[in-house]
Amino acid sequence: MTSPSFLRGIGRWLKRRLPTSLFGRSLLIIVLPVALMQIAVTWAFFDAHWQTVTARLSEGLAGDIAWAVESYKDDARPESFARLSRRAEESMGLSIALQPGRQLPARRRDPPVIWEPFFAPIDRSLQRALSERLDDPFWFDTTRYPAYVDIRVAVPGGVMRVLAPRDRAFATQGHIFILWMTVATVLLTALAILFIRNQVRSIERLANAAEAFGRGADQPSFKPQGAKEVRRAARAFLDMRARIQRHIDQRTALLASVSHDLRTPLTRLKLALALAEPSSATAEMKRDVVEMEHMIDEYLAFARGEGGEALEAAPLRRLIDEVSENAVRAGAQVKVVADPDLTATVRPNAMKRALSNLVMNAAAHGQRVEVAARKRPQGGVEIVVDDDGPGIPPDRYEDAFKAFSRLDESRNQNTKGVGLGLAIARDVARGHGGDITLDRSPLGGLRAVVRLPG
Repeated sequence: MTSPSFLRGIGRWLKRRLPTSLFGRSLLIIVLPVALMQIAVTWAFFDAHWQTVTARLSEGLAGDIAWAVESYKDDARPESFARLSRRAEESMGLSIALQPGRQLPARRRDPPVIWEPFFAPIDRSLQRALSERLDDPFWFDTTRYPAYVDIRVAVPGGVMRVLAPRDRAFATQGHIFILWMTVATVLLTALAILFIRNQVRSIERLANAAEAFGRGADQPSFKPQGAKEVRRAARAFLDMRARIQRHIDQRTALLASVSHDLRTPLTRLKLALALAEPSSATAEMKRDVVEMEHMIDEYLAFARGEGGEALEAAPLRRLIDEVSENAVRAGAQVKVVADPDLTATVRPNAMKRALSNLVMNAAAHGQRVEVAARKRPQGGVEIVVDDDGPGIPPDRYEDAFKAFSRLDESRNQNTKGVGLGLAIARDVARGHGGDITLDRSPLGGLRAVVRLPG
């Protein structure tokens, strides 16, 4: 009895080898039943029809040969054999010759290996028919001559050789049936590919439009196409995109107003503190105002997400050098390894802010910072930021990306931060269709890996 684990293993093996694309699966759903049906019909044809017809033809041929052998035995005179041979040629299409003093060949000639499955049923059918009709030893060959079957029977005084047309021994039109079945399968497969490709193309357009919208790019030329269900999904996507775009526009306008309203009193406070008499209280108030301004900038940057900036091909080395200068001024040793010609399609200001958060975070918790940018073998680019700080426990990596998260027990307290640096960086990376992951750095601290699509 087959065990359930074995069946599950077979299922997993089949699942790994089945196509993963919608086009491949749709084609498999349509073509596989057609192919199985054609195979079943072909098998039934050869089993129930072709072999039956071949058996009947072989029996008829064996009967004619038996008649010729018996007639020769009844009257072995040369003039009688000549009359027998002429009658067989005219009435049955058989070429009969007498070979005095000859013996039957020791063994039959084997067909080529590639044709053996085709000739085996023929040989079995003819062997069975001749065995039933002839009492004398016989030998035959179905492969030597393309249009004839060579049959030899041992008779008194020698061998009677009979050359019979091939269509007298078996049905010769089976290949025509196979040809038509093959042509029909090819035509059906071509039509299936054509129609499935048209349907899948509309789904691919919808997926590309959704992916582009997720990266902040727009495809104004996108229109619903394809089947009714696909058009319905496309219209739902367009409505969703319009609602999200209205929400973004409203949020941008609101944030611009909030930014203006908050910065105006902050500016008045800074001006009042600048005109006030210097004192320890005034100095503390100035620090509080600077920290408040920094916190407001962080909150607005996190809420805004730099969504209004257009995508463009930007040199990554220049962006990395610009953000590294701030880390150097903060006292960190920064090493940059990047190809000057390496570019990526990004929103420059948003990506610069994300890289700045990563590099400054590394500089705030370590003395050595290494930044490397390279192409990925599977496509896209990868930016790696390493530091030699205390690092973060692996089970807290995802917590570090949560908004307002402060991992003080693992990293030194950043007095200017509000726990949004990594959250903003990941939000920017995902807005470009990529992501940020954390790992243990070879320098001993934290490694942040930014992966962007090509």
